[in-house]
Amino acid sequence: MIYATKTAIVLATDLPTWQKVNVAAFLAGGLVQAFPEMAGEPYADAEGRAYTALIREPVFVFGAEPDTMRRTYERAVSRDLRFAIFTRPLFETTHDADNRAEVAATPAAALDLVGLGLHGERKIVDKVINGLKRLG
Repeated sequence: MIYATKTAIVLATDLPTWQKVNVAAFLAGGLVQAFPEMAGEPYADAEGRAYTALIREPVFVFGAEPDTMRRTYERAVSRDLRFAIFTRPLFETTHDADNRAEVAATPAAALDLVGLGLHGERKIVDKVINGLKRLG
């Protein structure tokens, strides 16, 4: 099925695997909070046991070097996308309030980006991620 929207996670290629997985989870959670329509319906097995909903459409995961990450960020900003970010200093904080304070204290041009979470109209997201290689 082709969806009208697209979800993409962009991760810094220099991160260890555990950090990539962690950042992807944080970004996906942030996107679902901002775009609740991303969530599908809850699941249930044949015995009636209920499970939570999942994201309803595929999430594409890409890698980026620092300059490519910055270019992707700038493309998202120039297209007025609302998106999620994860910065390198957030690995040193211990809770959400500290995370927000760290980002708030940093000018946009100085953000040390290691992850971007994008969701929006398919054509717009495709333009933002143009040239990126899928991780895998």
